[in-house]
Amino acid sequence: MAATILLIRHAAHDDLDLRLSGRRAGVGLSAEGRAQAERLGRRLSTSGIDQVMCSPLERTVETAAAITAASGLNEAEHVDALLEIDFGTWTGRTFDSLADDAAWSRWNSERHLAAPPDGETMAQAQARIVGWIDAIARSADGAVVAAVTHCDMIRAAVAHVLGLSLDKLLRFDIDPASITTIVVGDWGAKLVRLNEKGE
Repeated sequence: MAATILLIRHAAHDDLDLRLSGRRAGVGLSAEGRAQAERLGRRLSTSGIDQVMCSPLERTVETAAAITAASGLNEAEHVDALLEIDFGTWTGRTFDSLADDAAWSRWNSERHLAAPPDGETMAQAQARIVGWIDAIARSADGAVVAAVTHCDMIRAAVAHVLGLSLDKLLRFDIDPASITTIVVGDWGAKLVRLNEKGE
């Protein structure tokens, strides 16, 4: 029993590197992001994808739509387990405004302990995506499943597969419109490719 899961970060949006979008509504892809998503769709059209799933947020839905259109697949299924971390009161704040916040510094250095104010811990976010991955492994034997989600959610999944502490998440990049491939079975999981460019 094994499933191949393509963990795909959504393409670029106007808040990228400026604001902590989190679960804020109305954050769709930028013009650059739409072009990235189209290239990503073309790239994945020969990957043998059986099913596409995505976080319900606009930027992931739009990225997933480009993939399904290029591959002639059914519309992506929206999955809450793939949602962005709940950043609580940090949602929508600029990174500049967070720079001097001690809680923000702690979040970025001690992910195994810290949590955003009124938000979700990294461990809770990791449990969500790992639970979803395990369910896919049980229900989609032999399938290739594309999951369009968010940067730190992919980092959390990779950390689980590699047995890394959540404190080490910032030691590797997950770029917009990138593909990280894992294979999961009843024997465990392995990382096949990390942060592969979707263009």
